[in-house]
Amino acid sequence: MSPPEFVDSGMPADRSARLAARRAFVSLKMSFLHVIADIPGLEALNARIRLAESPEALWDLRAPVYAALAGTGQSLKGRRQLLHRSLESLFPIIDRTRQVQG
Repeated sequence: MSPPEFVDSGMPADRSARLAARRAFVSLKMSFLHVIADIPGLEALNARIRLAESPEALWDLRAPVYAALAGTGQSLKGRRQLLHRSLESLFPIIDRTRQVQG
């Protein structure tokens, strides 16, 4: 009988894949938090991002985050581009021919 900590641990490649997926999710979550970090009035959105437990949950929050980043200015454009690149890293189906509106 295997010790409890090794039950369902899978093959090394499976564990590596899970860790890589987790790192990618955490990186995406940090990008979401970074792009809205110092914009006032987004406490509720910040909380929703922090509570997200999957890449899909963050995908569902992309519209309100992009809405929060609407406007002109180099800073906001840079944040939109960062968010787009971060999303594209986990969801490569994003249309690469479409430019992020700046």
